[in-house]
Amino acid sequence: MSFNDNAQFDPSRVSDRRGRGGRGRGVAVGGGLGGGLILLLSLFFGPGVVDQLGLDGSSGTDSGFTEDSDPAINACQTGEDANRQLDCRILGTAESLDSFWAPYLEPYGIRYTPPGVVLFSGQTDTGCGTASSAVGPFYCPADEQTYYDTAFFDDLVTRFGASAGPLAQEYVIAHEFGHHIQNLTGALSASQQDPRGAESGAVRVELQADCYAGMWAAHATSVPDPESGVPFLREFTRTDLQDALSAASAVGDDRIQESTTGQVNPEAWTHGSSEQRQAWFLQGLETGDIEACDTFAANDLDNP
Repeated sequence: MSFNDNAQFDPSRVSDRRGRGGRGRGVAVGGGLGGGLILLLSLFFGPGVVDQLGLDGSSGTDSGFTEDSDPAINACQTGEDANRQLDCRILGTAESLDSFWAPYLEPYGIRYTPPGVVLFSGQTDTGCGTASSAVGPFYCPADEQTYYDTAFFDDLVTRFGASAGPLAQEYVIAHEFGHHIQNLTGALSASQQDPRGAESGAVRVELQADCYAGMWAAHATSVPDPESGVPFLREFTRTDLQDALSAASAVGDDRIQESTTGQVNPEAWTHGSSEQRQAWFLQGLETGDIEACDTFAANDLDNP
């Protein structure tokens, strides 16, 4: 899914911490805080991820920080930039998501507040503790921010076998924003109350976020950029759709478990199977309706 070249972006929408060091405000992980972050990871929570988290009580250690350095994100101004650069695509997708969710939620009595969008490299401080790039993209409800180490999107292709197409990347961002919507509605807490298993609250939370990502995709090509008045995104193709489905499939619990341990254990699932993740994304895409994304009322998560 490509952006319209003339769509206009506001680089201040994104906090670009890449190449910047911690500022001495690290959050000590204790009293279960690390466990809370683990439960709220959005994409790659699977076997072995606890060992990869890199959570500790120190501040971030990104290198090369200078107070007067110009964030690279400032070069992202238009849809044409987003079609060339991943960081600009993250910015453009975030603005498209804002423009979709704010008016959509209003009739439901839900006031949309835009989540933060943070780009980092190595590790960074968050309201949920100090997180390393090993955790992949995630949403922290404590500070209502989404976090992305852009290197993850290479891993999504090389380690997990997803497509490198733009809608695969945009799906990831839309999924994280889906967790923010759940935080606004109160659904996100189910991932902590019932953290694992094929029918668990955690799985239902993740599948609902996939459905919300599909909802955004259903409306994305008609959501206008407020500044230029043109839609952020062009009509997507069958290839675009396959790109998104490949990303959803790549981060299914069954696929990750099989590739890392050689066996599938549904009792340890936290995100749902590859087929479920694809099915709920398609549910959102085909209906464009938040009421069709009620995974908590679903008797059969395999068939939305």
